Amino acid sequence: MKHFLATLTLALTLPLAATAQTPVWNEIKGELKLALEAKGDAQRGKSAFGPCEGCHRADASGRISGAYPRISGQHANVLMKQITDIRGGRRANPKMEPFIDDHVLTPFDIADIAVYLQALPVSATNGKGPGTGVERGKQLYEKDCTTCHGAKGEGDAAKFYPMVAAQHYKYLLREVKFIRDGDRRNSNPDMVNVIKPYSTADLEAVADYMAQFKPVAP
Repeated sequence: MKHFLATLTLALTLPLAATAQTPVWNEIKGELKLALEAKGDAQRGKSAFGPCEGCHRADASGRISGAYPRISGQHANVLMKQITDIRGGRRANPKMEPFIDDHVLTPFDIADIAVYLQALPVSATNGKGPGTGVERGKQLYEKDCTTCHGAKGEGDAAKFYPMVAAQHYKYLLREVKFIRDGDRRNSNPDMVNVIKPYSTADLEAVADYMAQFKPVAP
């Protein structure tokens, strides 16, 4: 009887422990919940964005080198999630951590910045890829990526899927490598599973194709 009870207890507690240890990549709680519920103010966001301009540029167009992404026009929901994930240690971004810890003080500041950035125009002068992998990239993207990121790279704000249109090629390539290799940490597990088998050449091709997308209004 004792053995039966011990076995039953173990069977009941193991799933609970496994569930507790498995993070939900898009769970809405804490700072993210507060930021999403806040009514962001673009004018306040413009002022709060000041310390970020050194890296992301005044127009939030990022860097062609891929060191910093284009965040102008990005979905506000996506920006809020990524900022709160970095602050909460769910996404690794050592360069950005000091800035959002020191200068972005509250979830309301995060909402203000996100609303401001979403309203900025998106330039078509993003860093492009070599162009040699576009056809292969198109095949991969249409097979594996359109369901979430959209046929034109427009993303889905409600589901936290980022807009990839008009993003810099080198940034896209770096991030898909991070996601495939598990270095980004806050990635959608469905995406990780999809691109896990991708070779580096596959990632280069799909990034090459995505970088060709024209700007899309969020």
